[in-house]
Amino acid sequence: MWDERYSEPGFVYGTEPNDFLKEEYKRIPAGGRVLCLAEGEGRNAVFLAEQGYEVTAMDLSEVGLHKAQQLAADKGVTIRTQVADLADYEFGVNSWDAIISIWAHVPEAVRQRVHAQIATSLKPNGVYLLEAYTYEQTKLDAVGGPPADQPDRFGSLVALRAELAELDEITGVEKQRMISEGTRHQGLSAVVQFIGRKKQS
Repeated sequence: MWDERYSEPGFVYGTEPNDFLKEEYKRIPAGGRVLCLAEGEGRNAVFLAEQGYEVTAMDLSEVGLHKAQQLAADKGVTIRTQVADLADYEFGVNSWDAIISIWAHVPEAVRQRVHAQIATSLKPNGVYLLEAYTYEQTKLDAVGGPPADQPDRFGSLVALRAELAELDEITGVEKQRMISEGTRHQGLSAVVQFIGRKKQS
């Protein structure tokens, strides 16, 4: 499905970074190693590379990541891309200064598997930054988010706090905000935003 979607002309979700990431990226240690999950066509990874970070963009879709490399070249920066599935992805130990999850709507079991690795894979003072749609999105006249018949793919602050309890919470909120990202994310949307920092040992 994702290869098909990313084969559409242009950039499905635009070329500008996610607003929440753009507002909060300075919490990432300067010049650090960053992993962007389910990064698709690369707009967030490229933005972070422009800010001087060493960025790896991973996604299921080789088509999407090819466009990510094109965008990076157009912007005059370098990113690393990796075709991989979060269902069996290994994050490493003390590997990342930040892990970014923007609209990575995976099944609950996969999300829990990912979150079980976050604290271990972050370096000291490393941060995990996430934005996802909540199920309230299905009640709004907006474009974006998983199908209503797949409720376990939506995010919630309760679940995030439980699954990421090993991190010090910096930001945790559910809210509605206007989103305009390409053709696939438009309108007043229901989201959860979370930032956690790895606790000092």
